[in-house]
Amino acid sequence: MCQVDEEYNGQLEHRGAPRVSKKCVKCKENTAVLIIRAGDAFCRGCFKDYFIHKFRAMLGKNRVIFPGEKVLLAVSGGPASISMLSQVQEGLSRDAPKKLRFVPGIIYIDDGGASGQSMEERKRAVAQLESVFRATNYHYHIVHLEQVSSLPSSVLEAGSSATEKPETGLSYKAAVDHFIQTRKNQNQHSDLSVENGQSHLSSLSMQEVQNEVTSPITPEHTQALQRLFASVRTLTAKEDLLHTLRQHLILHTARTQGYTKVMMGDSCSRLAIKLLSNISLGRGASLAMDTGFSDPRYGDVVIVRPMRDYSSKEIAYYNRMFDIPSVFIPGLDTKAQDKASIQRLTESFVTKLQTDFPSTVSTIYRTSEKLHTACPPQNTNTQLSAKCLLCVCALDTKLGDCIFHLNCNTLIT
Repeated sequence: MCQVDEEYNGQLEHRGAPRVSKKCVKCKENTAVLIIRAGDAFCRGCFKDYFIHKFRAMLGKNRVIFPGEKVLLAVSGGPASISMLSQVQEGLSRDAPKKLRFVPGIIYIDDGGASGQSMEERKRAVAQLESVFRATNYHYHIVHLEQVSSLPSSVLEAGSSATEKPETGLSYKAAVDHFIQTRKNQNQHSDLSVENGQSHLSSLSMQEVQNEVTSPITPEHTQALQRLFASVRTLTAKEDLLHTLRQHLILHTARTQGYTKVMMGDSCSRLAIKLLSNISLGRGASLAMDTGFSDPRYGDVVIVRPMRDYSSKEIAYYNRMFDIPSVFIPGLDTKAQDKASIQRLTESFVTKLQTDFPSTVSTIYRTSEKLHTACPPQNTNTQLSAKCLLCVCALDTKLGDCIFHLNCNTLIT
């Protein structure tokens, strides 16, 4: 058998690193500057077109977001969510036949209180993200994790889906035509009224943003949040709790501000890790909603994941080549060991396996595309006892009442 410390006296053949091909595989003219996969070498221009087209194609293929809808972009400061924000800017600013036609907003959940960051560190991270958000001229919301204690109980219930639009191609085309006609009518007004309206909306948005950013967070709120996370024993449970609280804050903000869609920046690599870790956590029945493109479990607010076709490698290349700034914010699992939690162990396993077998992430991701929930779709007529109190998913067990009461007791204590 081969041993780790066995000596071969230079008899093994040393293979050099693969070189980038001289020509781009798309345009066949320019010199390639990067390799995404084996044989896929792109030049700078073709890679940008490929990256933008993939984002637009994902939205166009699913046709979940209708023209004129308010869409909330959940930005954490990481590479994937910042890249998603950049793609939305690109799609709304370009004069192209397939221009994006929704109204974007941004939300950032400041969860530094859960990971033990000081108030100075949290303010510094918020200031860095605010500079990025202001450059977009979009309405943005800065929400602190401590505000979860003041959420209403309605956030634990699925809302009415009465505003849901038909998913047929004809109705989508009619909505696009109506939106274009409305914009043409608006452009016929005088330039003065347009400028006055834009300045009024800009001042109103900035006033609302300042009011939301400066919402008071007392040390008592932060201490209560830290006691909550200190009472959770394992890092696995802490990460799961943090994810649930984030979702509740995003959902509440979307409902109160009139957003009907929420964009999450989950990449293909992140969803592959999430799929395996959720199976380990016993969430196999809800994998279709946790990893799919659209998640309609909340009824009135639908979560979409337009970055699910991008690998972390593609996102890193794009951000580096086109100077897309990201903000590193320490989290619960920062500097944690591989075996500190189920999520961290799964991430380490998938990442190391991807290094030796480049098709690992894509194989897991393609498997998730074939998953469908076996439970009936959620609606307001479904009994409350048939849903989980925290994630609003249908319970995959006949002991619904027992688990519901167990979740209530766990949440109260």
